[in-house]
Amino acid sequence: MSLKTLLAGLEIPIVQAPMAGATLEALPLAVNRAGALGSLAAAALGPGEIVAAVDAMRTVTDRPFAVNLLMAPSARPDAAELGAALARLAPWYEAAGVPLPEAPNRFSHDFEAQLDAVVQAAPAIASFAFGVLERTQVDALHRAGSYVVGTANTVAEARAWAEAGADGICAQGAEAGGHRGNFLAETEASLVGTLPLVATVRAAVDLPVIAAGGIMDGRGVAAVLALGADAAQMGTAFLLSDEALTSGPWRQAIQAAPDDPTRLTRAFSGRHARGLENRFTREMRPMEHEVPAYPVQNRLTQPLRQAAEKAGDTEMMSLWAGQAVKLARPGAAEAMVRGWWAEAREAARALSIRTG
Repeated sequence: MSLKTLLAGLEIPIVQAPMAGATLEALPLAVNRAGALGSLAAAALGPGEIVAAVDAMRTVTDRPFAVNLLMAPSARPDAAELGAALARLAPWYEAAGVPLPEAPNRFSHDFEAQLDAVVQAAPAIASFAFGVLERTQVDALHRAGSYVVGTANTVAEARAWAEAGADGICAQGAEAGGHRGNFLAETEASLVGTLPLVATVRAAVDLPVIAAGGIMDGRGVAAVLALGADAAQMGTAFLLSDEALTSGPWRQAIQAAPDDPTRLTRAFSGRHARGLENRFTREMRPMEHEVPAYPVQNRLTQPLRQAAEKAGDTEMMSLWAGQAVKLARPGAAEAMVRGWWAEAREAARALSIRTG
């Protein structure tokens, strides 16, 4: 079997975006029950936790699911960089009423160890963002029985993944919420919309394409399938679902958001990400180019974000969301997926009538 065959065999060609920090096992399992493809966000999990989580999911479902990792670089900032970053954050920690953290000993889990754990766990699909694997790493996943999906923000990145031996491409459009996956060009040069990105990637590489970014309902699913995508990836659409880990303040911010509320920022994590604009992103914008790169800034702001969430202060939280967040609705994920597929089929029927 191939990845294309696996995706074609889904009852519903929808992939749930992993969304580290907003999901764990409950959401992908609910999505799987609907006949779509769930994704386990493993970026924040240690190697042993990854293996345990995959084993736990396998006791509940025999359907395929994906495991996602972020390819965080090894971080060794010097004392001067750390000191400047913490000084920049000091007023925010003071405003939150929590002490400024000490410089941490570790900024993220070791990616190589996480990757070894995914190889050991051997999920049906292993997906990656922030970079491209080496061919030997892809080969190890293949030997374990996993298909490999690489996130691309540009055609060049899709080609890089194809050359590395990937089985499919997740084409992440500029509309997508959360962190950008670009790795070959700067963010501004990598902000291609979902529709043109899917079309150009399809023309450039002979691999299955999963369309991601701004897909919030069945009409969006139908649109990207009509464009040639093998599946539609949805993330922001699940943020208000019963199974998501989205906190109460985050949910309230989504429901109260004005029209077109999202902006790109690297102030929270050191890597450009799309979320609801708030006071932190606005006031940090003039200096956000100075913050240390991911994962350093991400680790340094973690206690601040946690304190703000506990206090219900959305002005200092990273409220990741995509451009069409106003279309987000609450509900049980399984029912949401089935509802979107019914909408997609109705949209396809209406288009068929319209085009004769």
